[in-house]
Amino acid sequence: MARVLLTGGAGFIGSHLCESFLRSGDEVICIDNCTTGSLENIASFTSNSRFTFIQQDVTRFIHVDGPLDMVLHFASPASPADYLEMPIQTLKVGSLGTHNALGLAKAKKAIFLLASTSEVYGDPLVKPQREDYWGNVNPIGPRGVYDEAKRFAEAMTMAYHQFHGLNTRIARIFNTFGPRMRMNDGRVVPNFIIQALKGEALTVYGQGTQTRSFLYIDDLTGGLQLLLKKDYHLPVNLGNPREMTVLEFAKKILELTGSSNPIVFRPLPQDDPQVRQPDISRAQELLGWGPQVALEEGLTRTIDYFKRRLQG
Repeated sequence: MARVLLTGGAGFIGSHLCESFLRSGDEVICIDNCTTGSLENIASFTSNSRFTFIQQDVTRFIHVDGPLDMVLHFASPASPADYLEMPIQTLKVGSLGTHNALGLAKAKKAIFLLASTSEVYGDPLVKPQREDYWGNVNPIGPRGVYDEAKRFAEAMTMAYHQFHGLNTRIARIFNTFGPRMRMNDGRVVPNFIIQALKGEALTVYGQGTQTRSFLYIDDLTGGLQLLLKKDYHLPVNLGNPREMTVLEFAKKILELTGSSNPIVFRPLPQDDPQVRQPDISRAQELLGWGPQVALEEGLTRTIDYFKRRLQG
């Protein structure tokens, strides 16, 4: 049994990870200030004696009694709608929050895992994106607050590994979806599903020719668990290499929901990435990992979840 601390543990990905550790018999400490996380996400296991919830902003000093085996840093707004509304908080959680989480891991001699993102590649000039690609990021653009916060977090994580000998992991997470995403999340999966279920037009930005890839949450948590067990410190992409345009994805949602709603086009936001496709060769070779849940199956599960939410 391990004792695990997750920052951002009441968020979409964090709550699924909490649940995964609890299923394995581990003890879980979840820290979240519930800015974008939700107590509803962790409600099904708050009564578990091996689960502890602490409501706290991780940009403040983190104190936890007793030993820790792992510290996983997932605290951060992750949707453009959120980090455009909270730019300074996003920068602070990526810098001060990462520093505090690393300091805790160092004090406890724990494994540290950073939840980084495909956004460190910015609007990439290469496809697919490999971990040795340095990216194409506008540091002063509207998305820079998230992109650069995560790039800084990676740099600090590597510094703690190289200078302090901390046992670290860096996961670069590509678009992930599934139950517990917020209905007003602002990202394309909940946006399209909610619009389709409500009989509204699906909103596509630009001409919809920009590409994305989509990974189901169960595949991500499995990949993260495998990465934690591997003594490897450089970044690892975790995503689905199946690429499709946003317009193709909108049509897929209409097909799976049985909707005949129209698709409307709006101006493309500044610095919106035109391509997003992971090269997962490193994860395949290092972890023996790859997506197992088909896109259509994952979307069907997610659509069913949002149907239940809309029904109250």
